[in-house]
Formats: sequence, C-alpha cells, structure tokens
Amino acid sequence: MSGDLYKLAAREAVALLRKREVSPLELVEASIDRIEKTDPQLNAMVTRCFERARGHAQRIMREKTARAPNFLHGLPIGAKDNLDVAGVRSTNGSRIYADHVPRESDLLVRRLESNGAIIMGKTNMPEFGAGGNSFNDVFGATRNPWDVKTTPGGSSGGSAAALAAGQVWLASGGDFGGSIRQPASFSSVTGLRPSPGMVAKAQEQPFNPMSVEGPMARTVGDVALMFDAQAGFHPDDPLTQAGALPSFAAAAAAPRKPARIAYSADLGIATAIDDEVREICRAAAEKIARAGVSVDEKHPDLNDAAQTFLTLRGAVYIARHGAWLEQYRNVLKPEIVQNTEFGLSLSAKDVVDAEVAQGAIARRVAAFLEDYDALVCPTVLCPPFDANQRYPEALNGIPFEGYMGWLVLTFAVTVTACPVMALPVGFTRSGLPVGVQVIGKPRGEAALFSISSYLESVFGVSHLTPIDPR
Repeated sequence: MSGDLYKLAAREAVALLRKREVSPLELVEASIDRIEKTDPQLNAMVTRCFERARGHAQRIMREKTARAPNFLHGLPIGAKDNLDVAGVRSTNGSRIYADHVPRESDLLVRRLESNGAIIMGKTNMPEFGAGGNSFNDVFGATRNPWDVKTTPGGSSGGSAAALAAGQVWLASGGDFGGSIRQPASFSSVTGLRPSPGMVAKAQEQPFNPMSVEGPMARTVGDVALMFDAQAGFHPDDPLTQAGALPSFAAAAAAPRKPARIAYSADLGIATAIDDEVREICRAAAEKIARAGVSVDEKHPDLNDAAQTFLTLRGAVYIARHGAWLEQYRNVLKPEIVQNTEFGLSLSAKDVVDAEVAQGAIARRVAAFLEDYDALVCPTVLCPPFDANQRYPEALNGIPFEGYMGWLVLTFAVTVTACPVMALPVGFTRSGLPVGVQVIGKPRGEAALFSISSYLESVFGVSHLTPIDPR
C-alpha cells in the first residue's frame, strides 16, 4: 500500500491517520517520493522542507491521543509561496524576497499546523500573485500535469499542479481575481474562494474584501476538510467573526440536489469564449438538467463589475507595491508596475465610486440568488495555454483589455463577495481540463459544499486525479 498512498483522498488518509493504520511519517515519505518523481517535469514544489516535515511528523507521533491535532492528524500539505513558513525560504515569487527566510509563520500556516497539517514545501506562483500563469524570475515556470507544455494557471498554479500530480493531499491557495478558481479549472482539481473573513488573513488594508485565502484539493469533500482546518476567527483580521462554525466536512458529506440553478456561458460580460469551453460547460449544464434540476439560462446584472474590480484592485496595489516603485521598478514584473501606476492615477472619487458600486453589485447578486440555489458559469474563457506565453492577448480574433482581460469571469465574481466553488467538468478534444464556477448565496459556504458535492457526482470527473505528468 505504501507506494499507492498518494492516490488516497485526503479524507481517506486522515481516517487512516486517526485509526493509526498509517503514520504521519509514512505519508511524509510518500509525499517526498511523489514530489521527487514528478516535480522535475512540473516545477510545482519549488522550495522543499522535507527535514522540517519529518521532524513535525515525528513530534505528532510522540503526542498522546488526547492531544492529537484536530482535523488533519498529520496530513502533508503544500503551502503557496505567499505564506511565510518559519525557517523556510518564502519568496512570493519575487527577486525582492528571493533570500527571505522568515522567523515566524503566517497566521494561516500556524492555524493549519495547529490543526495537524505538515508543510512539505512552498508551491510556485507568479510574482506577488499577479497573473494567471505561474512563472517568476526566482523559480521559472510551473507546468501542467495534463500537458507539460501548458500552464496550470495562477496564481495558485503550483498548488494546483502539485495536487493534480498527487504530490500532496491538500494545498493552500489565495484568490483575488480568480487565483484559486482558474488554476483549479486548468488542472482539473477543486478549490473554494470563500466569503471574505471566513479564513483569517493579515493584510495591509484590513477591510479589503477582495483578496482571500482558501483551500484546494482534488474533491469537494477534501476541500471541506481543509476548510474546517482553516476557517474561524482571528483577532488580526477584523473581517473574521467570532462564534462556532458548522462542520463543512459534514456538509460536503451530505450531497444536496439543488432545486433550481441559473446557468450563464458569459455572465453577459465576456466578449469571447473558446468554442470547446462553451460546448463543455453547456454540456455540464445539460447534465444538471437531466438529473432533474431546473436550469434557467440567466445571470444577474454584472455590467459594471469588471471596471469596479479593476479600480479597487488598483487601489490595493498602491498599498501593496506603491512604496517599492522607485527602488524596485526594474525588478518588479511589468504588469505589477502597470497596475500600481494605474492605482496611483486614480482619484479619491474613483475609488469611492467603485466601493459604492461594489455594494450595489453585491446586493443585486444577493437578490438574484434568492430565486436560485446557485449560479453556474465557466471558470475561464479558454483552455490551458502554452506555459511560455505570459497571458492570452486575444480570443477568436477579439483582443482582451490588459493582462487580466481573459479572466473576466472570475474577477467579476470576486466583486460579488459570494463564496465560489471551482469544479472540474470535462476536457477538450486534446485532453486539457475545463471547469465551472458554482457561485453560492452570500455567506452560504455550508450549502455550497452540499450542492457542489451533488454536482461533482453529476459531472463525474473528480476521480481522474492524481495523474502522472504527460
């Protein structure tokens, strides 16, 4: 069995850990073996902390049963390189932090480790999470296990590729404009963009609802397992809320057939969509309908969501990168410089108008979802593309605006503040993954897990990972 441990679902591995039928150290060694076999082709786990992981596993094994960690019980995971891990090189994919070794772990890492996670290493990402292709000047590009010529997406592309290849059972992701959802789609894995404040996050602008941390895994149930270990109040994040949360693993374990789903191929805002992506996602909607769910082709009014997002993102970039422009302009990737300069060009009125618009969008979408259990749409307008291409500049002869234009379906949904599950639904004729977003009601994570578990069974592709790189 030891050679096949990487094939276990995270829930299966944790069940074995809980019964002591497998040890944390055995899983660590299985993870190491899989990373060493697959990462030369993928470049997903760019910084490895194997000795730290072994030591952590041994400490867990020495603990008494009464003190056993909650939720994960010694399960190895990957940590995206935006999260500091004490004593481990943590670069954010930037030459500015190329030699940074923090003394203290990020609060989310501390929470995960207190709940039994063992960090195997840091997963690759674009510099400071900017962009949907996980390459940077520190580590180079990550490759997609489904076709190593293509990108697994970004910014959580290293996490997605590591999961698809079976390097780890769970991995952390962060999502601003789609950085969990898009790589999940490109890699045929699953991820949750949670509601703001569900997962504690210390950031420069503490009331920023746009950028969130969330779980990634190969199935809905495994995503729920990790979310239970992540979610909850923390005094460093004023958006988090005190009080008990439901068991999201229990919600995922109780699939609920939705009564009514809204489906849209373009949310009324995409100017172009790849023909195969459109076909595959429509087929997914038809599967839902054949299962007996009422499916309406309808979407809320999101006509101002793209500009609202770009304005608010520009304001965030002032806080994150504005002070660095003079000193590091020639080091930062050009897209970060452009975004930050755009932010600095905004007036106070521009930012306030965008904040007001976001409130109106959130209310419109909440009202729309009163009539539906969820809204389903494609995650990305196109399939995975060449890893050496920075980003798609056009589709079907129609140019995108800026380096984020091709991600409009994810970043427009960010503005709604709704929880979103990214689910795999199929493959192009050349075998590249395609996924959908399942957009839930505001603060409706538990219901979203139940509905997504049901839809996962309808789509029937989640069992296809892990895979050997192709």
